[in-house]
Formats: sequence, structure tokens, C-alpha cells
Amino acid sequence: MKFLTHFLLFTCVVAALNATAQTYPSRPVRIITPYPPGGGADAAARIIARALSESMHQQFVVDNKPGASGQIGTEIAARSIPDGYTLLLGSVGPNAILPASSSKVPYDAITAFSPISVIAISEYALTVHPSLPAITVKDLISLAKSRPGEIGFGSTGIAGGPHLAGELLNHLGGIKLLHVPYKGGAPVMAALLSGEVPVSFSTLPTVIPFKGNGRLRIIAVTSGKRSSFAPEIPTIAESIKGYEVTQWYGLLAPANTEVGIITVLNSEIARITSTESVKQQFAVSGAQATATTPAVFKTLIENEIIKWKSAFRSGVIKLE
Repeated sequence: MKFLTHFLLFTCVVAALNATAQTYPSRPVRIITPYPPGGGADAAARIIARALSESMHQQFVVDNKPGASGQIGTEIAARSIPDGYTLLLGSVGPNAILPASSSKVPYDAITAFSPISVIAISEYALTVHPSLPAITVKDLISLAKSRPGEIGFGSTGIAGGPHLAGELLNHLGGIKLLHVPYKGGAPVMAALLSGEVPVSFSTLPTVIPFKGNGRLRIIAVTSGKRSSFAPEIPTIAESIKGYEVTQWYGLLAPANTEVGIITVLNSEIARITSTESVKQQFAVSGAQATATTPAVFKTLIENEIIKWKSAFRSGVIKLE
């Protein structure tokens, strides 16, 4: 009798999951992106939203909710109804670095969300305005040492990935670039293009369109190895041993979202990111389309939090 009860329960669960798979989504799905339009996160969100809309025959709409280095939009997503119709475009800043750097973040990066899948991985690009006489990383370091605290670098906000990329360069390079936070990738690019800030750590999707036209100079990437999309650009690690910072994007749902919905979305993302069309859309902007299981994505977030907590606690990086 006990076996029969368990079997019937299992059968009911499977039936419920199958029903979910057949009916979801039945109305438009919102993808909250915690940064303004125009930056790397926004680009990634729009690529995956467009692909999911075509694949699942229902609108996936990007909803930009910028502010507080990504905290505002991330908190909104965390507090949303877990029905599968509000998702979050997650990234290393609000989902790993901020939780690692402060206990005051208004959400738990692990328990507040149900990971679905990573969708893309990219490097940051160390980019300078042409007016700055720096062609290489060593040039920038030499210049920064002669002008401590005078050269600013733009980022998407305090404790975000670009900020940490700059602080790690400060630490390992023995320099003091001045952090200048903005509200997203697009405002950083506007400031960099105008010369308001002479240096930035931006995602490759943001700066590659300006590569080679004389308006910006990309002097290095932050990954441990050269980017397959721009192998001619050196890494910072080639000049400073041990330097490595990367960016990732993924979709998450509010905690307690039905497993069936997570499974459906994960399956679609795996299929979509393997298509040449989506690969090319990410590749053009310097990102690599990818997919993971929800468990692997969760482990990635956990490991990133551990890594950045260690950096903060050891004093390798200090946020002012």
C-alpha cells in the first residue's frame, strides 16, 4: 500500500509537470534587466528574449529596472510572484559580487532565486579614450603611477564587475585609478566617448562596435586567456600575473517557481544557444553563447560568491 501511494504521488507529479510543459507560457513573460538599455546586460537580455519569443510563440519582454549597481531590479525580481512570468537577467555583479561584499543586500543571492541557465559568458575590455596616451597596459600603469588618483575609470556601479576589475588592477598593478560609478553600461560608454572619463572596464559587447574607428582604444581584456572573438587584443594577465575577471549572464526565476517551468525554459535555452543564429548574435558583440543545467548555474553563483568574499576579507580588494 505504501509503495502504491508513493507511485501514485510520483505519477501525479509527473502529470503536473507535463501539463506545465504543454501550457507554459500562455501570456507574455517579463525579463527584468537590472541595468539601463544599451549596455552588455541589456544586449544579452534582448538576444535571449527575442529567441525565446520566436521559439515559444509568446512574447518575452525586456523590462529595464536600473539602479544601485543592479540591486533594484534584482530585488524586484526576487519579490515577484514565482509563476514563471517574471524572470531575471542575472550577472556577476548583483548576483555574486554585491552579496559577497555586503550583508545589507536586500535579497539572498542563493535562496531568493531558482537558477535556470547561464546564457552567455564574456570578458571585460580595458578601454581608454584616445586622448589618454596609453597604448598598452604597461603604458596605463606607468601613467597612473605618475598621476595617482587623477585618472578615473568608469564602471556600472559600486561593487559591480567592472568596478572590481578596476580595483583588482589597482591592487595588482600598484596604482590608484579613481573609481567613477555610473548607472549602467550605456552611461559609461557615453562618458568614455565624450572623454568625461578616460578609462573604463566595459563588456566586449559594449565596446567592440567602436573598435578600430578611432573613437576608443581597447588595450586589453580581463579574461585569463585571449578572447576567441578578438584574439589580437592582449589580456591584462600578460602584463600582470594572476589577473582575471570575467562576466556571465543567465536567467533566473523567483524562488519556488515550478520545476516544470524551470525545466521547460532550461530546455529551450539549451536548444536556442546551440543555434548558429544566436551564437552569431552573441559572437558579433564579443560574447559566447552557452547553456548549463540549473544545478551547474547554482554552483557557479555559489563559487563566485566564495571567490569574491575571499578577496574582500583578505584585503585584496577594498571598497570605499
